[in-house]
Amino acid sequence: MKLAETDERLKVVAQEKIHVELLEDQLEKLRNELSSRGSNEENTQDKNSSVSSSQIDLIDSFSQELDLLRAENMSLKDELQVLKAQLGNIRETDQRVQMLEEERLTMESSLKELEFKLAASHEDISKISSLKSECKSLYEKVEDLQTLLDKATKQADHASLVLQENQELQKKVDRLEESLKEADVYRLSSEKMQQYNELMQQKIKLLDERLQRSDEEIHSYVQLYQDSMKEFQDTVDNLKEESKKKEQDTSVNDKPWAFWSNLLLIVDGWVLEKKISVDQAKLLREMIWNRDEGICDAYISSKEKNEREIIATFLKLTSSTTGERLHVIHIAAEMAPVAKVGGLGDVVTGLSKALQKKGHLVEIILPKYDCMRHELVRDLKLLDVPVESYFDGHLFKNKIWVGTVEGLPVYFIEPQHPSRFFSRGQFYGERDDFKRFSFFSRAALELLLQAGKRPDIIHCHDWQTAFVAPLYWDLYVAKGLNSARICFTCHNFEYQGAARASDLESCGLDVYQLNRPDRMQDNSAKDRVNPVKGAIVFSNIVTTVSPSYAQEVRTAQGGQGLHGTLNSHSKKFVGILNGIDTDAWNPATDPLLEVQYNSSDIEGKAENKEALRRQLGISSADLRQPLVACITRLVPQKGVHLIRHAIYRTLELGGQFVLLGSSPVPQIQREFEDIENHFRTHEHARLLLKYDESLAHLIYAASDMFIIPSIFEPCGLTQMIAMRYGAIPIVRKTGGLNDSVFDVDDDTIPVHFRNGFTFLTADEQSFNNALERAFHHYKHDADGWKQLVQKDMRIDFSWDTSSLLYEELYAKSVARARAANRT
Repeated sequence: MKLAETDERLKVVAQEKIHVELLEDQLEKLRNELSSRGSNEENTQDKNSSVSSSQIDLIDSFSQELDLLRAENMSLKDELQVLKAQLGNIRETDQRVQMLEEERLTMESSLKELEFKLAASHEDISKISSLKSECKSLYEKVEDLQTLLDKATKQADHASLVLQENQELQKKVDRLEESLKEADVYRLSSEKMQQYNELMQQKIKLLDERLQRSDEEIHSYVQLYQDSMKEFQDTVDNLKEESKKKEQDTSVNDKPWAFWSNLLLIVDGWVLEKKISVDQAKLLREMIWNRDEGICDAYISSKEKNEREIIATFLKLTSSTTGERLHVIHIAAEMAPVAKVGGLGDVVTGLSKALQKKGHLVEIILPKYDCMRHELVRDLKLLDVPVESYFDGHLFKNKIWVGTVEGLPVYFIEPQHPSRFFSRGQFYGERDDFKRFSFFSRAALELLLQAGKRPDIIHCHDWQTAFVAPLYWDLYVAKGLNSARICFTCHNFEYQGAARASDLESCGLDVYQLNRPDRMQDNSAKDRVNPVKGAIVFSNIVTTVSPSYAQEVRTAQGGQGLHGTLNSHSKKFVGILNGIDTDAWNPATDPLLEVQYNSSDIEGKAENKEALRRQLGISSADLRQPLVACITRLVPQKGVHLIRHAIYRTLELGGQFVLLGSSPVPQIQREFEDIENHFRTHEHARLLLKYDESLAHLIYAASDMFIIPSIFEPCGLTQMIAMRYGAIPIVRKTGGLNDSVFDVDDDTIPVHFRNGFTFLTADEQSFNNALERAFHHYKHDADGWKQLVQKDMRIDFSWDTSSLLYEELYAKSVARARAANRT
């Protein structure tokens, strides 16, 4: 629109310009006429005078009009310049519009091209997806080809050796051919040589016949020798049997002094090696001096056992001589199988059952969780009388339930508190756990007081019931509950339950008196209290779950800030290796296995291995392919970086890997979910990120090796269960693992103690060394591996030995208390 208007104005200006030019021409003519008239003025005055005034006026008007036209022309010229500039701008704009239009067309074409490429890329993506699946299958084929390549390499090496032998034989053949050629020359040249060859062939034939007869004679002699050796061995076995029977039939009084002296030397050696206490040695010496028939029978019957089992057998004799029965009450947050999170629940049940079998009265007090397995409690019933306990300045009622678990009497406390402390759907992990378990600890002591119980030992466990120790001595002894000695067991010093000091007031304890460096004040913060530290200070007996871990936690590196407190109370601190429930974990009777088996007949392991492979969908092509397993919580303590590495290294070594367990740490859980997805269809690996009790039993029975690469491990039960089921442990030398697994290749350890493979530093190189040594033994020494499996299955990891040590600690503490009361 603007461009058209500008064009019209330009046309008008052009017309005006033409008009002006015409007027200028007329004016120029007039000027010329005037000029010519002026030059002839003198000669033609008459003519000038004759010019009329009207013409002069016309000229003036023309001049004025011309001036106006000139001025208008100048303005028009200026306007023309402006219009030209605008026209130039408009043309530039038009050019820019044209350029933009061209760019738009270019972009449209580019867009169409991009759409085409996008469509092509979608096709490429679909191709990539198919290529991924093809790549995955190719990867599996590559692995198969690698296996075939390894086999082919071995065959090639063998073929190379055969080729070398063939080359040597060829050389020999060549030399023989040359000899034959020479012989042929001689034969052709000499008739006598031919006759000589025939004679030699006859002699060779005769020698062959004699050699054959000699071989037959030698074979008969060898057979005769083997028969003689078998008869000799049978005779020796009969003599040994008769000697053993004669030894057993021999009267105790007929035993030579050398027999009893040897027993005394053995006992003295155990004392010096700190394998038994001085008091235990004193009792054993008295029995030896008295020529006790029981210790004689025990020694003879345990000759085929290892030293640990012999000591356990002898210590049983010492415990039976005391005859004192104790009343022990466990106050705990867990108990297997009704309320189990970790090893604590197994310890409470296992130790209690072992003490009960020895004739002691054992009772357990637990919170009544809404999420516990109620169906496993027999005869569960609610008592008619509620028990009131103090908390936050008020008295709250508690329902008391009773029932039996694994044959043990159990009390369940259900608080009637508005916060519904144990009706949260989980055992731990609440923001007010400090309040929940301090409430429970006081309610448990209130139950003992109101029930009129007079226990000898109150045994509390971990920070959740560590409050029992200061509550007992500060509040309940004065109320009349004063018969007991307090035993505290910390199963893992990483978890201490520290909280604000003011939170301690809720359960009635005096914060001012207890928030002190020598009592419950946390060693790293003056305004916080530490329940574990309080239990160490206020308990009569303090234990942890293995001797090695007891040493580790007394150092700055392993004590989690409590090493100073533990060293100050070292006289009452001891490490006792946990046991396992050998009734629950018994491959000979385990109903969750495909086939039961025992140490004398381990063929059932192979059948369970095949059953697990079928269930998980992994390859069963190679029956001898080693299966490595790991059952654990995936937390940093358990060495998750080494577990991850073990998966890949096991596959590289030609084994199979199964992992059962999950992680409460989201980042670790996600990481292992990615690994699980990667191996979801792999024929040699499976990850099961959950806990399944039934599947755990089958994995223990099916696996050939079991890894526990923990950064630290207070005790560990999985290595004991694994050995019970014939899976050889591969562990890091720390805590309880160091006390229960001894390296097969360590010549400094007696042969009968060697039962697995160990490594020291928590890195991939050290782990690889242990794993590769295990694979080497498995693949190249089948008989030795079988013997190792059978030996591990026969090791006694029951609670019998450990419970004897607890029994001794209990008895000594009770005896000291009674002696102090008498004085």
